[in-house]
Amino acid sequence: MAGQDVEHRTDPGEVACCVVGGGPAGLTLGLLLARAGLDVVVLEKHGDFLRDFRGDTVQPATLEVLDEIGLFDRLVALPHKQISSLKLVTEDGDGFGVDYRLLGDRYNFVALMPQWEFLSMLAEEGRRYPGYDLRMNASATETIEVDGQVRGVRYQDPDGAEHEVRARLVVAADGRQSRVRDSAGLTPVPHDAPMDVLWFRLSRRDGDSDDSIALNKRGRMMTVTNRGTFWQLGFVVPKDSPIREKWHDVAAFRAEVASLHPPLADRVEEIASWGDVKTLQVRIDRLERWHRPGLLCIGDAAHAMSPLGGVGVNLAIQDAVATANLLAEKLRTGTPTDRDLHRVQRRRLLPAKFLQRLQIVIQRKVVAPSLAGGKPPRKPSAPARAITGLKAVRKRQVRLLTYGIRTEHVRSAHVPPPGRHAAPATATEPAGISTGRPAG
Repeated sequence: MAGQDVEHRTDPGEVACCVVGGGPAGLTLGLLLARAGLDVVVLEKHGDFLRDFRGDTVQPATLEVLDEIGLFDRLVALPHKQISSLKLVTEDGDGFGVDYRLLGDRYNFVALMPQWEFLSMLAEEGRRYPGYDLRMNASATETIEVDGQVRGVRYQDPDGAEHEVRARLVVAADGRQSRVRDSAGLTPVPHDAPMDVLWFRLSRRDGDSDDSIALNKRGRMMTVTNRGTFWQLGFVVPKDSPIREKWHDVAAFRAEVASLHPPLADRVEEIASWGDVKTLQVRIDRLERWHRPGLLCIGDAAHAMSPLGGVGVNLAIQDAVATANLLAEKLRTGTPTDRDLHRVQRRRLLPAKFLQRLQIVIQRKVVAPSLAGGKPPRKPSAPARAITGLKAVRKRQVRLLTYGIRTEHVRSAHVPPPGRHAAPATATEPAGISTGRPAG
């Protein structure tokens, strides 16, 4: 039964693809391959999709992909906050801003939503297709190799029992700490990342501004994002900063937040302890080779991104779309060759390099000097402001930030599910299956 986490078994046969990782990239790829009529197993190590402050930024390019597979209207019906613009606030006042409304009439916003809502929607859609098998509580441990080629994955259930999935292709979509990638001997090359981010939330009250902003003042940087019912804040600190030594106790940190953004000073007491503050250790790295015979890495397993711009989820989903476009027919007729897998890397390498390079430049030119106590970059000259103020130029800038330099569109086949699976999935959970939504 698709989506099942109570029956773990060793498959006697071989599926077309085993996707390791039930995040945005893994669930998108699993859905696209199942839509193409293929048998696909998705392994997710957790028993639900509950993640706080994890990849909850749905960019316009992802909205367009969802529209192409008929999920746009379902997504906007889920609890979310639409962000139409983001502005930078410095000691000199408002600076550079991103106006997503320049992108047109439909995909002209960023949707901020709990990741469990987004992932549950993808899982529910996948279960409409008979070839889709999502296994929760399935922690991949290592690849299975035969004559130098990856032919499947071993995984453990919560009781520690070991199981196998044999597949013509294994896709590692299990994030920056990918065990499958490491098991296959693929090691990413690290790049500079001078910062970490402290994530926390404060309540949003009547009379608060609607604006989401990025603050850069007096050597301190913080994002303040409107999530509808609360503010999500990201306080930027130097890499591996000794937080408790820097502020002695959480009261000192509360004072720092209140000083940096006075409109929230009346509620910083909601940060009751360091337990309310989550640390994201920022990494930027990339594999030189994304594949081995029978194995392909995508998303953060291939290229870990900085949180700057919130583009990581979008880039990973674009990887998934390209993988389905290029490999679905190959999987239908046999096993993709190493050359076939390299076509995916060749197509997706430049977009990953571009966005990572952009993040590295911003970190070196803006973040690192600011955290060292330097002043924010000076405003551009009047002629430069006149050029960048042109609507066509601003639209191009926003598109590069949100779409990157190569946009993927869904071109893999769609085999409609049989009549008994054809009704759209609902939020009702079948017995023994977890969508990952919180109770109530």
